[in-house]
Amino acid sequence: MPIRLIYEADVNDLITMHDAMLAVESAMHAQGSGRAVNTPRQRVHQPDGVLHMMGGAMLEQRYWGYKAYTTTKHGARFMVALYDSESGAPLALIEANRLGQLRTGAASGVATQYLARHNSRVLALFGTGFQAETQLTAMAMAMPLREVRVYGRNEQRRTAFVERMQPFVKVPLRAVDSPAAALDGADIINTATAAREPLFDANLLPYGVHINAVGSNSAAKAELDPAVIRQCTQIFTDDVEQARIESGDLILAYERNMLNWANVRPLSEVVAQKMLGRTRGDDVSLFASHGVAIWDIALAGIVYERATTQNLGTLIEFGG
Repeated sequence: MPIRLIYEADVNDLITMHDAMLAVESAMHAQGSGRAVNTPRQRVHQPDGVLHMMGGAMLEQRYWGYKAYTTTKHGARFMVALYDSESGAPLALIEANRLGQLRTGAASGVATQYLARHNSRVLALFGTGFQAETQLTAMAMAMPLREVRVYGRNEQRRTAFVERMQPFVKVPLRAVDSPAAALDGADIINTATAAREPLFDANLLPYGVHINAVGSNSAAKAELDPAVIRQCTQIFTDDVEQARIESGDLILAYERNMLNWANVRPLSEVVAQKMLGRTRGDDVSLFASHGVAIWDIALAGIVYERATTQNLGTLIEFGG
């Protein structure tokens, strides 16, 4: 039977951030309702790089599949393989760099809608790279922001980020020269960096803030000071089992006796209305995001259906 190869340019044309937020929210609801299956990321290390693999299934959509990607000195390459869960037939191979960028931003947007104060208007964005782009566009969609303050350690890069991204959002962007300037009076904090040391001191944490931390997806990374974790009254993640393996932020806080793993809950339980999110204005909430396969499968299903309808990509025969 034929399998459809779907390329990066097609993915970019076929789905928007709005699509991604709806798909990720649906995946979280399915996960919290027992209608999705997710397996934590596995990594194969070798001298020249790492092979990363993660699998999942969206039961009602009858899709299952896996995401595989490599990281080497030449960069990262991403692919999603999508299957029909009833027949087991392979449906598509999808280039997934843009897809992954969208779903990571979308997850922060969904978390913000469920956990941040509804009158949140000021975003402090740490990071000026690839992932920070969709953190920004998702947050601009999730909340009626009044201002976004962008901080990165490199002055030229943060200025360039503001100039590059301002045409894509209506909210004013402002590059700032210190974490304190970014955080003063902020309602939401998004961190999307490759930091291995905390980005800011806990004494800078604003009242009632919500934090989306997306950069710490390995035990060697840490964006948040353990004292910041200790101040969080609500801590959510995408998959607790996966977080125990690779959340550098949470692992470091646990090792310093500033975190009890029993207090870390899946955000999917809030989305599925099995538990409450924010209950007080002075709550400090955290979404520690690492990325799970069911988000990729949910978006891949949309990409596959639209590519099939529009006859995009390339069909190849597979399996006789």
